Amino acid sequence: MRYLAYLLLSGVAAAFTAQADAVLHVSPQGSDAADGTAAAPFASIARALAAAESGAGDTVRLEAGTYTLDAPLTIGAWAQGFTLEAAAGAEVIVTGGRVVTDFAPVTDAAVLDRMDEAARKHVVQADLKAMGIADFGSPGGGGLEVFFNGEAMTLSRWPNEGFTKILREVGGDPFDVRGRTGDRIGKWTYRDDRPERWVNEHDVWVHGYWFWDWADERHKVKTIDPEAGTIEVEPPYHSYGYRKGQWYYAYNLLPELDTPGEWYLDREAGLLYLWPPAPLDNARVVVTVLPNLLDVSQASGVTLRGITWEACRGRAIAISGGDGNRVEHCVVRNIGGSAISADGANHTIADCELYGLGAGGISLSGGDRATLTPGGHAALNNNIHDYGRIKRMYSAAISLSGVGLRAAHNHIHHAPHMAIGFGGNDHLIEYNEIDHVCQESNDAGAIYAGRDWTERGTKVRFNYLHHINGFEDKGCVGVYLDDMFCGTEISGNLFYKTTRAAFIGGGRDCLVQNNLFVDCDRALHIDNRAQNWASFHVETTMKDRLDAMPYQTPPWSERYPELLTLWDDDPAAPKGNRIVRNIFVGERWNDISDGAAPYIALEHNLTDAAPGFADPGRIAAGGDLPATAFTLEDDAPAVKAGFQPLPLDKMGNLK
Repeated sequence: MRYLAYLLLSGVAAAFTAQADAVLHVSPQGSDAADGTAAAPFASIARALAAAESGAGDTVRLEAGTYTLDAPLTIGAWAQGFTLEAAAGAEVIVTGGRVVTDFAPVTDAAVLDRMDEAARKHVVQADLKAMGIADFGSPGGGGLEVFFNGEAMTLSRWPNEGFTKILREVGGDPFDVRGRTGDRIGKWTYRDDRPERWVNEHDVWVHGYWFWDWADERHKVKTIDPEAGTIEVEPPYHSYGYRKGQWYYAYNLLPELDTPGEWYLDREAGLLYLWPPAPLDNARVVVTVLPNLLDVSQASGVTLRGITWEACRGRAIAISGGDGNRVEHCVVRNIGGSAISADGANHTIADCELYGLGAGGISLSGGDRATLTPGGHAALNNNIHDYGRIKRMYSAAISLSGVGLRAAHNHIHHAPHMAIGFGGNDHLIEYNEIDHVCQESNDAGAIYAGRDWTERGTKVRFNYLHHINGFEDKGCVGVYLDDMFCGTEISGNLFYKTTRAAFIGGGRDCLVQNNLFVDCDRALHIDNRAQNWASFHVETTMKDRLDAMPYQTPPWSERYPELLTLWDDDPAAPKGNRIVRNIFVGERWNDISDGAAPYIALEHNLTDAAPGFADPGRIAAGGDLPATAFTLEDDAPAVKAGFQPLPLDKMGNLK
């Protein structure tokens, strides 16, 4: 009997294994009443996932076409070693939007009267409520967006490009921050008479950088007073206040729908107004509907491969928990939030292109700080660009939080704010190319971290950072260790045309070694802010964060012995920073404050001689140069002096 039972159980197991190894097929021409075979594919991804969850297969393969989701997809703990992929050579699009086709001329006289005269014969309208779309969200963020042939259209605004500026703040509650005066109440005088056209519009919004150049916010307008020339916004007001000369624009205005590519939504009537940037014949107009596209929860060994994910209002893909999941060779585009988030352990986002993002790109969180256990996540060889379209500030292309995460060989470019933000311990940020970021901000960093003595051990190495100069070329930062951030290595990087390329804001125990700085104004900045204007953080935020970590016991005491004596060793002083064997090419490289200078070790840096470039003429010509343009001759003076040649051909995307 036992032998017979064994045979029966073995047969069941074998049958299940054969079934589990099956590939489930999906095609836009399929049917959800089919069996999911290649000859009879399902029509929807949701149906295929339900079949996979029941044990029918461990791979769902999507044939070419567009898959419009009725609801976000979910992959749960049932998925172990599961794959969702595009068929070989197939272009597969998964969308959370709806295609709008029934456009008609605008005939309502009252609406036409509100429009700019030049727009009246060009603007068309569509009834979204008739399509079953009734949730439009808010103009303040997270709402409906419009895409025309894959390009984001602009919610009607003034000015059409760039900003106008606050003439004077007049809220009546003035204040002063280190010599900068402002007002806590959101009311100001405007420079142009354009706002007089908006007085009768009931849902006007403004988006601006109200006090600091790195902090934006969107406000609904409360009143416009043409006689006083003032705009006042609804509270709550911006936490930093408002300041003369800061920049903003107004939007969500039908009278400002005055150029091709702009749109406006009457949220009460559900009518979409659009000035098409090209003929509507054969055009694909999409509005975003779903909040997100895919949630992978507590699954392990899941692979998402070769799929284009687009058109949702929030984050496209969220991976929570699990171990060893991968997103590879995917495209995430034209969404209102961030592209991909992942927590858990050992997840990898590789060889993807992410663009047209309302917020950031890849957010990785993992590891345990108390035990310094690595999380093992990696963002590898991705192309991330044109992000931060809605949430302009602090929307990083890659965000690392926790312990032991890696960002390598990514190309990050063209964004209003930072490229990589990190917090925690022992991360690797290496072999990335970062350029044309921080384009709408100042006092910001392409690679940024701040305000902690304990978040140590990260290495920023072998990256190429170039053309990072801030809004209106006022200056930005390459690697920004803000407000006493400590224990970070900046080594083997190439910085070109990057203001304040390496920045230590009062921190300790940082190493800046074997970097090449070319045409970087004030390439090296070190200050002692904790001994002056930022001193109030020392006994509050900094001490609290130190005490929150078990720094007096292993593995902390072994990994970071400097912390054992920090509190008794003049903690506000920027001690332990070493600047070793760097090459500085440019007129002004040293921006070390007088208060910091006595604590800094400067060793064997080349600052006043030609380093020995193989092709100096090419560098002198300028432009967007590849990293390899900065190759040194084998017998270059810098090499003879001990500088280690950089792996220039490995910086950026791997082909």
